[in-house]
Amino acid sequence: MIQLSEVVVRNNLDINSFIKRVKNDTTFYKAFKNLRILSFTSLNDIRMKDKKGEIKASLQSKTRQHVLKGCRTMEVMNETSNGDFYEKNGDYNYYTAELYAGLFFTKGQICGETNVVAGTQRDVRSKSGIEKHKEQLKMLFFDPGKKIPGIPFMGDKTAIFDNDHIDRYDFSLDYVDYNGQNCYLFTIKAKGGSGVVIDNMSTWFNSSTMEIVARNYDLSYDAGVYDFDVHMEVQMTQFGNLTVPSTLRYYGTWDVAFKKKERGAFTATLFDFSK
Repeated sequence: MIQLSEVVVRNNLDINSFIKRVKNDTTFYKAFKNLRILSFTSLNDIRMKDKKGEIKASLQSKTRQHVLKGCRTMEVMNETSNGDFYEKNGDYNYYTAELYAGLFFTKGQICGETNVVAGTQRDVRSKSGIEKHKEQLKMLFFDPGKKIPGIPFMGDKTAIFDNDHIDRYDFSLDYVDYNGQNCYLFTIKAKGGSGVVIDNMSTWFNSSTMEIVARNYDLSYDAGVYDFDVHMEVQMTQFGNLTVPSTLRYYGTWDVAFKKKERGAFTATLFDFSK
């Protein structure tokens, strides 16, 4: 059951087709894949906090990704770090920073990437350690609502559209203006109780192209041996005929057995795109 606004009812939207597109959407993932084939500048602000909310480590930098002949590299234009953000060997001292780097930083030269998403299969089972966690987070990040393999005690709780979980959520659909664009706003909200991972998710779809132009979501789960509570906001922009992320904001806590609890916040601001 989906609560429809009056304007959606008047537009005679095919709700079944709309939900199918939501479940099978690839435009969100595609927007991030587009970053692999473009040059762009990024303002990076990462802050790690203690239990009182005070900053104990941070990184602020400006980077420029260069793409030439199918290969990408990254130039650090300026950078300031504080606290124990880095380990003595130069590695990141925080899981949050490692994940951020996996999304927006390029180490060395990487060649042969494309922005094709059709047929993409995420390889989780063959990976381990931080690489496995990165892949799982990408699935949770890019494909919220789909089952994520290999996360202990979570099972299929992320598969919110499956019959076993759909009754735990309220769904609503509205027709709104978002930064000058006519959009369908699809909202998912947990009814309460235990056993959910996606607490809230709001997604703005361009009403003409059905591409995602923005998404906000709250994710949390406590499995005993680990728990997390994460809030994310993503805004898109257009570069030519490509949709790309322009702003990503994150605040989250992660607590994994035998590791120190992390409280991190970051903002990525991307601009000056070129081919």
